[in-house]
Amino acid sequence: MSVVIPVKDDARPLERCLRDLSRQTRLADEVIVVDNGSVDDSAEVARRHGAIVVPEPRPGIPAAASTGYDAAAGTVIARCDADSRLPPDWLERVVAELDSADAVTGSARFYDVPRRFRAFSRPLAVLYLGAYTLATGAALGHAPLFGSNLGLRRSAWQDVRGEVHRDDPELHDDLDLSIHLGVRHRIRRVPGMLVGISSRPFWNRDALRRRFRRGMRTIRLHWPEEYPPYRVARRVRTMRDAGA
Repeated sequence: MSVVIPVKDDARPLERCLRDLSRQTRLADEVIVVDNGSVDDSAEVARRHGAIVVPEPRPGIPAAASTGYDAAAGTVIARCDADSRLPPDWLERVVAELDSADAVTGSARFYDVPRRFRAFSRPLAVLYLGAYTLATGAALGHAPLFGSNLGLRRSAWQDVRGEVHRDDPELHDDLDLSIHLGVRHRIRRVPGMLVGISSRPFWNRDALRRRFRRGMRTIRLHWPEEYPPYRVARRVRTMRDAGA
């Protein structure tokens, strides 16, 4: 099993994330930290914890995540972010849930909501991630992957690695991967498979707008070919041809 973590100037949260990975009930066979041009000591932190550091000079998470998946040797690839906080059974659960799917994803909770809003931290996470799942699920016609908390079979990645968009930093890499995997592979959302994520980007209006623009850009890039009715029609034709 491989774990992929894209990073850029994430030394401090990466230290915590790597400690979480060292305490898993099912340890990874390798942890791949993809250094996307850091100027801090992210790479040094990764090496100190025994991770493999893979440089990726092309800017953006799409390039970094794809490079990490390419480098992964495990039959199962798990993906999180440097600021993800992982429960001890996270990897064990990813492996178990992949028995019935080609890719799985979970949800998240905010661990650093400002004190005055702390009582609403869980509803805020449900609202944000629920809206993301509903909106993108409707656009895709299947469950979307969430980049801070996902796992996929290496064989599924190998099938789509030539189709995903690596060179546009203004795309959501997890949404792009969801679109391409969903053509031929089953993606399953697992209730209760939670990780902790930072709420900091969601308190910045410009950052929220940028996330929304990236999501819309990713969807528009694939339409109309990947419009859900067209995808369903292709699946029906494929099943019909296979049964002929």
